[in-house]
Amino acid sequence: MRLERTRPSATLAGLGTCLPSRVVTNAELTRSFDTSDDWIVTRTGIRERRVTSPGTTVVDLAEAAARNALASAGADVQALVLATTTPYRPCPAMAPEVAARLGLTGAAAYDISAVCSGAVYGIANAVGLITAGVADAVLVVCAETYSSILDPEDRSTGVIFGDGAGAFVLRQGEADEPGAILAIDLGSDGRHADLIARAAPDGRFRMAGTAVYRMASRTFADTARQVMKGTGWAVEDVDAFVPHQANRRITDAVVRELGLAPAAAVGNIDRVGNTSAASIPLALADGVREGRPAPGHRTLLAAMGGGLTWGAAALVWPEVEVVSSEL
Repeated sequence: MRLERTRPSATLAGLGTCLPSRVVTNAELTRSFDTSDDWIVTRTGIRERRVTSPGTTVVDLAEAAARNALASAGADVQALVLATTTPYRPCPAMAPEVAARLGLTGAAAYDISAVCSGAVYGIANAVGLITAGVADAVLVVCAETYSSILDPEDRSTGVIFGDGAGAFVLRQGEADEPGAILAIDLGSDGRHADLIARAAPDGRFRMAGTAVYRMASRTFADTARQVMKGTGWAVEDVDAFVPHQANRRITDAVVRELGLAPAAAVGNIDRVGNTSAASIPLALADGVREGRPAPGHRTLLAAMGGGLTWGAAALVWPEVEVVSSEL
């Protein structure tokens, strides 16, 4: 499914993040798993990740990131979309609780579950709400507490995932202004739903890492190509490529598959691990602070996650102040 150059357009206007203050290094994990720092870094690119303290929920992280995004944008919103795979209850959704904490009682609020593709799916939801005239501005929050669902005896997932949250504000704008979402591609293939899943009966997270790795580079590249086709960009036009932070080897493979300049790739997996839906806004925030993307950069976002789901989006990066905090 593709959405191309809509009028009126949805424009990115704010970016906020929140990370738990607790840092868990690879050295600490070697006390729980039969592994080493070198093994983890070589296979994933991860050196440390953030983990919530007892009593901190996904709603707490989501609220903090959302407040930061609202401060970044300085805009009122009429809807809140929360992308999460780690709600602390199946029903009701987390989004209305986050909205109420923010004083947005009465605003539309709902959850989506697209796992690691959640940020792109959330942006697509915001574009739809804005271009349909349902809202002038939408808050997209991506928050995860994977530490609450990981199997403490599963090394393959225990060394990869971390907790964190990021949020965007999108507002109604013009298709030719910086920050306008220029093209979106979304897709899914439920035939592979068992590759990334919370398994019954214990509800613990499971991932078939080898199979996911084999599929990821091709899927990432295909969805990115669809969006570049929608914008008319050539590979050399892309200034910043911000993929879901799944695994450093996957990112490197996608960059090679697309023929992108290695310097275009934006990532922070070494510092925060795989934070699922939250990884794209968290990577963007660190990237902006480091100068990529900078205002005017043609920016490509791409993700693949459980479902299987995938998606990509393109925009020219606007002037945005990133607001971040720890919890």
